[in-house]
Amino acid sequence: MNKLAILEIKFDFNGNKNVIYPVILSDKSEVVLIDCGYPNFLNLIKDAAKKDGVDISKLTKIIITHHDFDHMGALGEFKREYPHIKVLSSIDDEKYISGKEKSLRLQQAEAICDKIPEEEKESAKEFQRFIQKVENVQVDMCLKDRDSFSWFGGIEIVATPGHMPGHISVYLKSSKTLISGDALIVENDKLMIPYPQYTLDIDNAKKSIKKLLNYEIDRIICYHGGTYIKDIKESLQSIILD
Repeated sequence: MNKLAILEIKFDFNGNKNVIYPVILSDKSEVVLIDCGYPNFLNLIKDAAKKDGVDISKLTKIIITHHDFDHMGALGEFKREYPHIKVLSSIDDEKYISGKEKSLRLQQAEAICDKIPEEEKESAKEFQRFIQKVENVQVDMCLKDRDSFSWFGGIEIVATPGHMPGHISVYLKSSKTLISGDALIVENDKLMIPYPQYTLDIDNAKKSIKKLLNYEIDRIICYHGGTYIKDIKESLQSIILD
């Protein structure tokens, strides 16, 4: 039987209340986690999964939508605890997840460091050190746009560059559900692209949203903001025109 579990992970980050929504897809042969949270989040995800009736030790794969620290931060923990898990990412993001090249988010943080006020520089450097500590993990399978798999009644990988150039989303064919990673967020009950300071290429991000109009989507699950079901086509079109 196919099962989709939307995990609600509540936590404090830098003194602020926060929540993320990783997703677990299960069928008779595969248990797939999509994104795995910040560093040291294994137990948080394990507990949330247990509440949804999912045994994390049965995971077969983790799909990373992109290499930001809040999406791959606990990947090293997962691999140590459950070495059998296969890690999947886009072919463009593999080099950052595996550590062959420096994180784009770290490059961005380093590039702006000289431009910020002196009183903010120490916290900026602390953020850089935080990113540097994120563990790199070997990717077992590289994904590309429109790759399809039979898991969970059929899924399709959708390349959605913009937030990061190697960003991917996951489309579930049977339920017409899009798991959007950070291609989209929900804030104040509104569907939107993450703010420009977090999105490396806004023009490409909007092109990715336009591409999503080719899919029949009844539900979008955003890593930041959760589930969105209202007027999806109209909401996507308004983002493109904004």
